[in-house]
Amino acid sequence: LKAGGVAGVCVDLILFPLDTVKTRLQSPQGFRKAGGFRGIYAGVPSTAIGSFPNAAAFFITYENVKSVLPHGSSSYLSPATHMVAASLGEVVACLIRVPSEVVKQRAQVSPSSSTLRVLSHTLYHEGIQGLYRGYKSTVLREIPFSLVQFPLWESLKDLWSWKQGHVVDSWQSAVCGAFAGGFAAAVTTPLDVAKTRIMLAKAGSSNASGNVLAALGSIWRTQGLSGLFAGVVPRMAAISLGGFIFLGTYEKTRQLLL
Repeated sequence: LKAGGVAGVCVDLILFPLDTVKTRLQSPQGFRKAGGFRGIYAGVPSTAIGSFPNAAAFFITYENVKSVLPHGSSSYLSPATHMVAASLGEVVACLIRVPSEVVKQRAQVSPSSSTLRVLSHTLYHEGIQGLYRGYKSTVLREIPFSLVQFPLWESLKDLWSWKQGHVVDSWQSAVCGAFAGGFAAAVTTPLDVAKTRIMLAKAGSSNASGNVLAALGSIWRTQGLSGLFAGVVPRMAAISLGGFIFLGTYEKTRQLLL
């Protein structure tokens, strides 16, 4: 819990400006109208509050599921074990992440509104259900992301450990995390764009229904391939750096605590 929470806070706060740029690039109103480079830390209180419990919930689930599933001696089962553990971790973590993400993204594209005002406006007009708009699309983004990132991260660590004859250091784990995160970020960007459009959609609009396929179809018809991969560069940069900081900090903190 502590290792995951510390890692989550570090990466979310350090890389927040890149996340804001990515969200505004993906916004239906366009980068400039969504705020451009102004108010780059809009929505940061939501992230500061949500990142510790979100990351802690993920790693508690991930490590516990990994410990009860078969792995180790049957090396061919290890990737499947890591995929299942990461997927279940994301489902649990998204219960905390999604309300924080909804408020954060709406504040990012409305830098003149405070986080508290965005939260109260959402609760007044949409209720608790409004805070969980985009839960399905977030889970559908995070599960494929984790299916790529975590088995790749674990495999790279195992390969590096085998090559050098001892378990990887925390900085080596961080390098593996950066590569795994960047690759996973690139291939799941269309799902991230769809999630952003659903969370930012006005209540009652077609995207507000939360249908991921419909959102992807709408983006494809209006903007084509470039629309589906909007924000891919800052997303890859943020998640590569995020993977380095997040997974490296997690390993280091866990080593210090244990």
